[in-house]
Amino acid sequence: MTLEIGTAAPDFTLLNQDGDSVSITDFKGENVIVYFYPAAATPGCTTQACDFRDNINSLKSAGYTVLGISPDKPGKLKKFQEKEGLNFNLLSDEDSAVQKAYGAFGLKQMYGKEYEGTIRSTVVVDKEGSVSHVFNKVKTKGHVEFLREQLGL
Repeated sequence: MTLEIGTAAPDFTLLNQDGDSVSITDFKGENVIVYFYPAAATPGCTTQACDFRDNINSLKSAGYTVLGISPDKPGKLKKFQEKEGLNFNLLSDEDSAVQKAYGAFGLKQMYGKEYEGTIRSTVVVDKEGSVSHVFNKVKTKGHVEFLREQLGL
């Protein structure tokens, strides 16, 4: 599934790193950066998460909330958050349903082999709950700088 700019963001409720339920609708009236990553504590995902961590205050001051979503269980997300000092919610999408709804799950290729998995993607949801930006197959290094440019921050 591919998200269309201007359409309502798919609704979801997932458990965060602390086992608390978090819904996209909890952030109505806020801009939300929802980023999808394959696995906590891997090199690329750590680079990307730490980029958000290091820039969270400037994103918040510009009116953006950050949510990271992966297929990891809440316990693994908690360890990742604590180890890296992450200062935003990490959400567990074990069955990949939210990833699929947001177009962040599909066919990938590594070393000539095809398989299905999380496609590193970022979706920006505006204050009204509509999709304002979709970025697929994003790079981990410099991702926040890229988002700043695209969002005019």
